[in-house]
Amino acid sequence: MLSRSAEILLKARYLRKNERPEDLFLRVAETVGKFDPEYREDFFEVMKNFEFLPNSPALFNAGTGRCLSACFVIPLRDSLKSIFQALRETVIVEQWGGGVGLNFSRIRPEGDRVSGTGGSASGPVSFMRVFDTATEVVKSGGRRRGAMMALLSADHPDVGKFVASSASFRNFNLSVAVPDRFIDSAVSGSEWEYVNPRTGRTVSTGRAGALWKKIVRSAWKTGGPGLAFMDEIERKNPVPGLGRIEGLNPCGETPLLAYESCNLGSVNLSKVVRKRVRWKKLERIVRIGVRFLDAMIDASGYPFRKMEEAAKRTRKIGLGVMGFADALSRLGIPYDSGEAVRFAEEVMSFISGVARRTSVELGEEKGSFPAFEESVWTDYGAMRNATVTAVAPTGSISLLAGCSSGIEPFFSLFYTRRICGVEVSEFAPGFLEFVRERGYQDVLSEISRTGSARASGNVPEELKRLFPIAHEIDPEWHVRIQAAFQRHVDNAVSKTVNLPGSAGEEVVERVFLLARKLGCKGVTVYRYGSLGNQVIERPCERCSVRD
Repeated sequence: MLSRSAEILLKARYLRKNERPEDLFLRVAETVGKFDPEYREDFFEVMKNFEFLPNSPALFNAGTGRCLSACFVIPLRDSLKSIFQALRETVIVEQWGGGVGLNFSRIRPEGDRVSGTGGSASGPVSFMRVFDTATEVVKSGGRRRGAMMALLSADHPDVGKFVASSASFRNFNLSVAVPDRFIDSAVSGSEWEYVNPRTGRTVSTGRAGALWKKIVRSAWKTGGPGLAFMDEIERKNPVPGLGRIEGLNPCGETPLLAYESCNLGSVNLSKVVRKRVRWKKLERIVRIGVRFLDAMIDASGYPFRKMEEAAKRTRKIGLGVMGFADALSRLGIPYDSGEAVRFAEEVMSFISGVARRTSVELGEEKGSFPAFEESVWTDYGAMRNATVTAVAPTGSISLLAGCSSGIEPFFSLFYTRRICGVEVSEFAPGFLEFVRERGYQDVLSEISRTGSARASGNVPEELKRLFPIAHEIDPEWHVRIQAAFQRHVDNAVSKTVNLPGSAGEEVVERVFLLARKLGCKGVTVYRYGSLGNQVIERPCERCSVRD
């Protein structure tokens, strides 16, 4: 049964006139199933049962000839022609319902000379404002606001301005691209060189620790920027023969080459877990999900031919999960525990293994991706997809599926959110189901006041143990869960390390260093209440939720 939130979201964003949810999933299955007809009914079944859902553009655009991919990375070069070409491409992608990743590291710094005019450059942050404004007036796909990721290298002379601007953009997520040597320099107190990308020459030096502290303070104060650990990303580049990674998609879970797309879908773990994991069922859903995402690449339209060529050259897909917190509670495992970390490894290792075997079978059946010989997979003999796994945040699709988001803990057990202009107050579906199964309904009134089991008085210990909310969890557990998934993911993991409002800057620094140590490809923190317009508010706070 759909929640009130899901009904509103479906009607406002996904369903066409006179279309029912079943019609939506049939339309998607028929569009994608043309490229894998034997699995058309399976595609429909797993979506109808909310066992698997693809990224939102696939649901929006199936049957229209438009793009089914979630996002693209668009390259930027140091010229007005390149910048405004990228702006045009960005706007068109967003009109089609996709997001965009942009790396501004090649843009010359503010004040640098412009030989053609004799003037001075305005720098990457100024051009980010151009992209931000354009995106503001182009509602993504006519259904939602566009989303972008901005990367800037830690050795860019304008990186300090970039960090300081983090809270001033409405449509950008910001990440500093940090190499290992920057963090080593910051920890050791060494000097750091800032290099003009136009000339390749060092223009200034300073203590790496000063920039590091500025990043930490900004993340503590505003939730951004995040960090992208570029050396770790490059070490895991699946097709090094095609060059270095160009950028990240808006939520950071897919490192991509120029013009590549992220083709994402998520398995709903709450559908395969009760008191135990139904491994055979999970295996079936994973196999269907991989085949769906591979066929989606062929079923998709593309805004530009070069995007289609890039997508089909490597055929990258990213199968991930949602409903992880629900699954833990059903297994009797607290999120903040070593047992949860072990389960994260177990379940993602299983998914990765099945997904990889399915891609090998598809490679033998339909042919490997064209850049196979330039990849790290040549020992396999055949491989359909250069990547098969990624963990996305699953904001909208997890709401449709009635499960917890991605691999996040519950943000609150009762909350008010505004969806497409309608304000809805509700309990987290997994929590409500658990309470009803255990006969704990008498606690709901108390939970509706606090949003938390641990912060409530007369609440059974079982609920307090199994249902911590995000900022009640020690930050180290957030990072360890992310790292456990990352060890079995080809692409990357989208995860926010939620901190209580009382957390100090030293906690942010500890999170950043631990994420790097444990092999994460990136990290983002959010301290509760540090932004006035956050996605979900606890019941004791004024709700201010963006559509």
